[in-house]
Amino acid sequence: MNHFLDIHATDADALRAMIDQARAMKSARDGRGRAAPDDTQPLAGKMVALIFEKPSTRTRVSFDVGVRQMGGQTMVLSGAELQLGHGETIADTARVLSRFVDLIMIRTYEESVLQELAEYASVPVINGLTNRTHPCQIMADLLTYEEHRGPIAGRKVVWSGDGNNVCASFLHAAGQFGFDFTFTGPPTLDPEAEFIRFARDRGSKVEITRDPMEAVAGADLVVTDTWVSMHDSQSTKERRHNQLRAYQVNERLMAAAKPDALFMHCLPAHREDEVTNAVMDGPQSVIWDEAENRLHAQKAIMRWCLGV
Repeated sequence: MNHFLDIHATDADALRAMIDQARAMKSARDGRGRAAPDDTQPLAGKMVALIFEKPSTRTRVSFDVGVRQMGGQTMVLSGAELQLGHGETIADTARVLSRFVDLIMIRTYEESVLQELAEYASVPVINGLTNRTHPCQIMADLLTYEEHRGPIAGRKVVWSGDGNNVCASFLHAAGQFGFDFTFTGPPTLDPEAEFIRFARDRGSKVEITRDPMEAVAGADLVVTDTWVSMHDSQSTKERRHNQLRAYQVNERLMAAAKPDALFMHCLPAHREDEVTNAVMDGPQSVIWDEAENRLHAQKAIMRWCLGV
């Protein structure tokens, strides 16, 4: 059974096939998202459960639309409705849901919830996000980069800011797709050593550089993410802003990268915090293509999980 739990836990050839299929499906639709005459309905008759312990805009909409475009139906469930691990064990929830649906996507906090759900489900499970990783986002990012600049293998990706779950999945992708990765941020927010080791063990050059201007020299892609979570206290937000202010992606930083370097942000963004308006709305930004490509990448992931 094909679970999509993390990029490092999925075969590299399968990942490449998903990116290629996502691109093909995207090009098979017109500019308003309507199906081309030869478009198929590979999820016809399929029911997909979308579980959200953690709130979402892009993940919810992109998965819901993707399932519907492929002829399937969705059932959207909140963590409050399911009470995962509280009213019923996660294992029992997995067993029950597997009798009703063909595929489960979960966006949750703890990685252990995802792992246990997948262990006991008899249908494929997709990681829509955990506190540690965000593989669906990075598949969309790779699709976006290759649309604009060709193969990402051998390129230099620079992450500026907090070594969070999105950063972690980028490191997994570096190992699987063969690009180099530089992290620049305060030492208290470095990505986990396990993620760095994975990429290095597979031949990717991974560097940690405290000077952001030095880090982006020769960069093909510059990426950042929000500095704070909606659940952070005011004191935590102030502390993180003080730590990260030097790592803001602004015009000066982008000018130090390659002239044709792209900028990405998974959104939502706090404009003028981690990134300036000038960069977000500037010619190097591909954030809206990146947001759209969540739809196409996830459609390919779902098809791979179901073998259709």
